[in-house]
Amino acid sequence: MKMTYEIGKLPPLTDEQRKEIAALDAMPDSKIDYTDMPRLTDEDFARMVSNPYYKPKKVQITARVDSDVVAWLKKGGKGYQTRLNNILKKLMLDEIRRNVHA
Repeated sequence: MKMTYEIGKLPPLTDEQRKEIAALDAMPDSKIDYTDMPRLTDEDFARMVSNPYYKPKKVQITARVDSDVVAWLKKGGKGYQTRLNNILKKLMLDEIRRNVHA
């Protein structure tokens, strides 16, 4: 069975799931069994790349943005919409990471 969820719209945890998470949280790192998953080294992380096949779908929107913000974005030359997208993407990912680690 395949299930798909949206971030921010996850189903509530069951009591059993909460107990399992609490038990895992209380477990010291020394008790974790890594036999089926060797630890990754700094070298492994350095070789990692983003999924080359992932390309998010672009959607066209209309947004009202202060003129000084648009002027600042355009000051960098061609690609101001891409710069705006990259700024918003970074904010989104930072928020997601904060919520995951909260």
